Order: sequence, then structure tokens, then C-alpha cells
Amino acid sequence: MASAAERKVVAAAGLVQGLALITFPAISTVLTSVEYDLSSTRYGAMFLPQVVMAIVASLAGAGLARRLGTKPLYLAGLAADLAAMLLLLASAPIAGRSAAYPTLLVATAFLGTGFGLTVPALNTLTAAFHPGGVDRAVLVLNALLGVGTVLAPVLSAIFLGLGSWWGLPLVGVVGLVGVLVASVRLPLRADDGASGVRAASAFPSRFWLFAVVGILYGVCETMNGNWSQLDMTQGLGATTAEAALSLTAFWGMVTIGRVAFALLEHRVPTWRTYHVLPFVLAVSFVLIARLPEGSAVLAIAAFGLAGLGCSALLPLTISFGQAQLAAIAASVAGGVIAMYQVGYGIAALGVGALQDRGAALPSIFGATAVLAVVLGCLAFVVVRRPSAAAPLDDD
Repeated sequence: MASAAERKVVAAAGLVQGLALITFPAISTVLTSVEYDLSSTRYGAMFLPQVVMAIVASLAGAGLARRLGTKPLYLAGLAADLAAMLLLLASAPIAGRSAAYPTLLVATAFLGTGFGLTVPALNTLTAAFHPGGVDRAVLVLNALLGVGTVLAPVLSAIFLGLGSWWGLPLVGVVGLVGVLVASVRLPLRADDGASGVRAASAFPSRFWLFAVVGILYGVCETMNGNWSQLDMTQGLGATTAEAALSLTAFWGMVTIGRVAFALLEHRVPTWRTYHVLPFVLAVSFVLIARLPEGSAVLAIAAFGLAGLGCSALLPLTISFGQAQLAAIAASVAGGVIAMYQVGYGIAALGVGALQDRGAALPSIFGATAVLAVVLGCLAFVVVRRPSAAAPLDDD
């Protein structure tokens, strides 16, 4: 039985992980301004090390957890997040110089490592600490991650207003140090060896349905998480504050949606939520694509709707996957997170390249609506009926 202290520290870790993850997108206007002078391509490519290391860490994590235990990976992930925030701070005095961009690349590599190790570990610990209500517990954990993602653009706007954007990663450093110190003294045990961990090459065929969902979700989320502010400032003529508010609206509704669907689980079954949300997301992309210049308020509302559409999709994909593929439950979280990062990379790198070749961000948002519809169709395949969350024998 997990102690109250263990549950609290896992919750706090989820919050600071969310803050760290969105720190770089939250200062996108700084990175693409004259201070760092990154083009859209270089800004998008900055996330490539993050994607690669997140995939490697996520896929390796399940096997390492079996050998080392969940706690060491969790602590290593938090330490990697801390290194990323410190490197981002170190880039501030050399912004605009040749050494700044390599420093940012190393920072995002550490951030990807931290995300790939910490998030699957947090999902595993949460499931182990709440065996009687895994779906709800995972939704709540991801809601706390969402709170961190909401705080990042809010703090970014505050610090930008003060002329000190570096205050955001500094807050991340303080939070990560606090969680690390608190975590070292706790047992934080999960049943790492009982779930029959297999290598990625041994994933059963049904897992790859969840993998495709993870990729499509990653593209859809990243379109909003990484490119909303630039769409606001470049396409709609919004102010920096309005752009920050759009990102806050997106992550805020992600968080609110996760909490709401966890609370309404008995009235609105999770499988029904899973079927509906991708189509909400598709509608939001169409709205974002069609907004005229000067409609910042409507854009903020549209990004909020996109956040609601994204809200429960990733945590439910993980919990449904772990339930259906119980024999490899410890590998499912890492595998889905890795595929989510593939989608993250496609959107982070691909959109920048498309922009530099003349594609407008509103058009790219509109095209992403098609992917959201495909995601919605796959949701009916992954969870066909209320009993679909039962374990399956698929070798």
C-alpha cells in the first residue's frame, strides 16, 4: 500500500514534468525573435534531439525498470529534466551567438530523456498505487501534468512582461530540485517484474493499433502545443500576451477535460469519451484554419476547444492499452509514449519545414483536421464496445 507521501510526490512530479515539457514552446516567441534569431526550420529542428531521446528512453525504460526498478528511472528522468532547464538558462547569456543553438539542442535532448523516463514511470507508479481505479487515477495524473503545462505559458507571459523570460526555466529548476529531494527518501515501488515485460520487437499485433493512435495524437497535440503562439502572432496579428493566452487556453482545457472526465467516469463511460473527443479535435482544427486576421479572441476559444478534444485521449490510450495487453502492461506506457513522441517529431519538425517552403500555418492546421478524423475512426477500432477494455490474448 502506497503512503500518502508517495502519492503526493508522484502528483508533484507530474506537475513539474508538465511545466518542464512546455517550457521551450512557451518561449517560442523569444526563440524566434531577434534575441535567438531562429528560423521556423531551426526552431522546429530544435526538438529533434528531444524526440529521438524520448523515444529511446521510453522504449528502453520498461526493460530497465525490470532490471533496476521503477524508482531509479524516475529519479534519472527528473535529473535529466533538471539538466535541460539548467542548459536553457545557460543559453541566455550567449543568445544570438554560435554556441547558443547547440546548447539548446543538448537541452532538448535532456528534456526528451527526462520525459521518456519519467512519464511512463509516473503512469506505472500511479497504476500501482491505485489498483482499484486505474483509469481515473491515470486521468488525474495526466491532469496534473496538464496543470504544469498551463503554468508554463502563464509564467512565460508574466516573465516576458518583466523582461526576464529566463524566470520560467528558473521556476522549473526550483520545482525539480524540490521533487528530487523529496523522492529520494521514499520507497516508490511498483511491481516491475510481474507484468511479463517484452522487448519492443515482441509487441503483439494489437499494440500497433495503440501505436498509430499515439502517433496521430502526437501530431494533433503538437500542432497546438508548439505552433499556436506563432499562428496567433504571424497569422492573426495577435499580441504576445494574446498568443500566450491561446497556449494557456489549450493546456487549461486539456487539464479541465481530464479532471472532468475522471469525475464523470460513472456517468459518461470512458469508452464513449474516447470515441467522441477526436471529432471535437477535428472541429477545432477547422475553426482555427478558417479564422480571419484580427480574431484573437475567437482563436483563443478555438485553441481551448482543441484542448478539450486532446484532454483524455493520451491517458485513456495508455490505460486501455495496459488493460487489453495485460501481459506487457509495463511496456505499453513506454511504447505509447514513444509513438506519441514520433508524432510530436513529425509536427515539430515537419511544420517548420513546410512553413519555410511557403505553407501557411492556418492551412497546415486545416490539413491536420483530416488526421484527427482518422484518429476518431481508429478510436472505434481500439475500443469497440464497453467490454473492449478487458485483457486480450494477442501474441
